[in-house]
Amino acid sequence: MKNFTIYLFLLVFLFVTKMVGQETFENKAKSIAVNIEKITNEEKAALKKEVDEVNNQLVEGVISKEEAEKKKKEFAEKRARNIENRVAIEQEKLEKLVQEKVDGKINYDKEKGGTILLIGGGNDSIRPHQTEIKIPAMKVYDGQDDKVKRESKRTTSQFVFAMGLNSTMADGKLQDSNYNFIGSHFYEWGLTFNSRILEHNNLLHAKYGLSLMYNNLRPTDNRSFVVNGEQTDLVTNPINLKESRFRNVYLVAPVHLEFDFSKDGNYEGKSYYRTHKGFRMGFGGYAGINVKSKQILKFEDNDYKTTQKTKGDFNVNNFVYGLSSYIGYKEISLYLKYDLNPIFKSNTVDENNISLGIRFDFN
Repeated sequence: MKNFTIYLFLLVFLFVTKMVGQETFENKAKSIAVNIEKITNEEKAALKKEVDEVNNQLVEGVISKEEAEKKKKEFAEKRARNIENRVAIEQEKLEKLVQEKVDGKINYDKEKGGTILLIGGGNDSIRPHQTEIKIPAMKVYDGQDDKVKRESKRTTSQFVFAMGLNSTMADGKLQDSNYNFIGSHFYEWGLTFNSRILEHNNLLHAKYGLSLMYNNLRPTDNRSFVVNGEQTDLVTNPINLKESRFRNVYLVAPVHLEFDFSKDGNYEGKSYYRTHKGFRMGFGGYAGINVKSKQILKFEDNDYKTTQKTKGDFNVNNFVYGLSSYIGYKEISLYLKYDLNPIFKSNTVDENNISLGIRFDFN
């Protein structure tokens, strides 16, 4: 995770550098990124070679299973230390390079403009020659003229990310006894388009797009799902489970009617319509297909930690459709969604997925 963060940091700075034309910085940063990737690949290749050699010794009867596992663990720890130590050197180079850049290579002087890098939120205005890069929204504005022109378009785009708690409803009751409500989560990410419905009124918007939804359920009382013909039963597992998780992934097309109470902007004495700058609420739904169902079980078998991943249809409905709504301020909203069709096709008791969480519309 640490290496991924460093690598992501590098990519962000490479992108910024390209926008401001700093070729020297870009080349140096790219070299560091290549070195980090090379270090990781070298150590992984060396570990694979060592593990293969241990496996051969185990097959030939030279060492026991316990000795083989001990050696593999030692090799893995050694390679992990090597990666950490070697990457730390490259990280120091990166920090020095970035500090040099901060010390004067990006100029925020009004005449030269400079660059603003945003992870969240945004500014109402930027200088005429200033570049604003909004990472989550994947947008780059080249000066205030460009920003006003694009923000005032009748149709704009947003990157959407949502997360929160997940469970099911059956006969109008929340199934909190069957699933760990705090431990069961949902995630969603996708791209939406926001179109102003009336040409000269900013209140009503049609919001539509494409999203991936991840719905996770964690059964309680050491239970897991078992396929029994056309039924999928939640039964007690004979093995003491450390974790039981059932995940469905859906590709859906959400559609909402959005009420946006954002105040109009003003630029050079002229007003223009803006979105995601004030109180918002949306009502609508979604429809799509199931792209993957998977059950993940973690347990200990003779002192060995084991993870069992099973993919299949589990008698899950191939299609999904439901209702959803959100209410919030600017980019952040409280988000609720409910599947109108049950998770499983033919179970005697219909369970419908329900989710509650936080939604981010990065505009």
